[in-house]
Amino acid sequence: MEKGGLAIVLFSSTADKLIPVGVLSQASANMGIPVKIFVTGWATTLFRKNADKNVMSVPKEYEPMAPMLMEGLKKMNAPSWFEMLKSSKEYGEIGVYVCSLMAGALGIKNKDDLDPIVDDIIGAAAFLEMCSGYQTLFI
Repeated sequence: MEKGGLAIVLFSSTADKLIPVGVLSQASANMGIPVKIFVTGWATTLFRKNADKNVMSVPKEYEPMAPMLMEGLKKMNAPSWFEMLKSSKEYGEIGVYVCSLMAGALGIKNKDDLDPIVDDIIGAAAFLEMCSGYQTLFI
């Protein structure tokens, strides 16, 4: 990545999307690449305070493969997507921001309603401005 960093728009709350967010956050932190994550859509529910972060649902088309993936990750002793994200914040420049529109729609009044991993509740325009020059991924 030439300049800037990585902007991730996290919409989904399924394992096939959450695991890559954890992996990309860790890889970026190790490489010194800043990451900003905009949590919106169904993913917002996972960032509520006390939400179960171990929910590992998969889309219907991947259900037959899910047990093999989960067993493989367990055998590898791989951390959860949330543990990867949390550890990447400890040693890298990783920011997690919840979409203000989704927060309002879900009755999230302020940052106190969210997991401490969340840096702030912001609008889409503020996120885009913050990530000017970043490579953007929609997950």
